[in-house]
Amino acid sequence: MIAQRSQEGTHVIPDEIVTDGDALRQAEVICQTLREDDDGVRREVLAHAGSRWSLGILHALGVYGTMRHAEIKKQMAGVTQRMLTKTLRSLERDGLLIRREFDEKPLRVEYELTSLGMALLTRMSPIWTWVVENAEDFREARRTFDSQVRKNPWRTK
Repeated sequence: MIAQRSQEGTHVIPDEIVTDGDALRQAEVICQTLREDDDGVRREVLAHAGSRWSLGILHALGVYGTMRHAEIKKQMAGVTQRMLTKTLRSLERDGLLIRREFDEKPLRVEYELTSLGMALLTRMSPIWTWVVENAEDFREARRTFDSQVRKNPWRTK
């Protein structure tokens, strides 16, 4: 489901209507929880949500199911071998995917989403949709900003 603006000052979040004030209070509680995250696990897992490679891997496994390393790499244009391996290990460590080794020659390894991985993927879909739907607004904001900077590169406001 997509969070949408239903009327001025309110947002529709799956099965509930939240005012801007409620959303800001909820964000404040979440940010406080992240600040109090002693071992950093919440922030580290949250970083997957903003990572191009993590999301790409989760998406590939969500769409295509169980995949081998080389199959994932084919779906990830531009990823290096090192970055793919590093990201797969990080996702595995956080319980978002399972790595299975098969006792074969040559060694066969497959990756599969866990229920946590699928939950993260499904929760990211509304964000992706929002970004896609608002891409032109982002482009316009960048054009405006860049134009202002060109006119006054030393601006302080």
